[in-house]
Amino acid sequence: MPAQGKHRRSRSTSLRRGLAAVTTGGAVLALPVIGATSAFAAPVPATAPQQAVAPASIPQVNSAVRAAPAEHSVAAGETLSKIAREYSVSGGWEKLYEGNRKIIGENPDLIHPGIKLTLGTKAEAPSGGKADKAAEASPSAVRGAEADRADRSERVNATPAAKAAPAAEKAVTYTNDLDGWIKESLAVMAEQGIPGTYEGIHRNIMRESSGNPAAINNWDSNAVKGTPSKGLLQVIDPTFQAYHVPGTSTDSYDPVANITAACNYAADRYGSIDNVFGAY
Repeated sequence: MPAQGKHRRSRSTSLRRGLAAVTTGGAVLALPVIGATSAFAAPVPATAPQQAVAPASIPQVNSAVRAAPAEHSVAAGETLSKIAREYSVSGGWEKLYEGNRKIIGENPDLIHPGIKLTLGTKAEAPSGGKADKAAEASPSAVRGAEADRADRSERVNATPAAKAAPAAEKAVTYTNDLDGWIKESLAVMAEQGIPGTYEGIHRNIMRESSGNPAAINNWDSNAVKGTPSKGLLQVIDPTFQAYHVPGTSTDSYDPVANITAACNYAADRYGSIDNVFGAY
């Protein structure tokens, strides 16, 4: 009797075969039955390749350059108030005077044409500090800061109602008489930093011209020299031209121009028109 061979069951197949009997018209057919011995997972659909996303650009943090001190060369007829307003000097003419006191002197109302005033320096943005190094070392911090700013911007823009724009200033009109001329002159003087009050101006006008803007003195020493005193505050032409206030008429008989020029002269010589109680 031949030796019985040893057979190993193949483990490479996962199918188990058998027979099933099926009757078809009396005939018996032996059909193989295939049974799965293990479950198969459904094939995973191939995923589309992801589109490469370019890294967000990182804004460069630039350092601001220190601005040189701004200067202004004084022109004839200018005042500290006008210069401060023109350049939007923080603190107004007082701050401008404080920074240039050594050049101007003790009287802020008297500035000579040609002198150079320092207007101040612009603030310098921090550079080369920890913030710059942190931004260079951590790009994600820069992107995070940008996202935070964008989020704040969205919250601000999402406010239900915007602030109403400030109402335009109503234009001021003055009457064409002595009262109106004095009030208009005071408004110009306030803008130019020229001291004086309604009472001081009115008192001197009544003494000098009795309120007549066309008054002229043709008999005193000034008249003899060919420069008669004119207008409400009896100003001679050389004085009017030297102390004329920009923005007013160049006609020395003009009431507002005459008053403001005379008050500018009185401020320079006496400190204020209020300190004048006689011929000046």
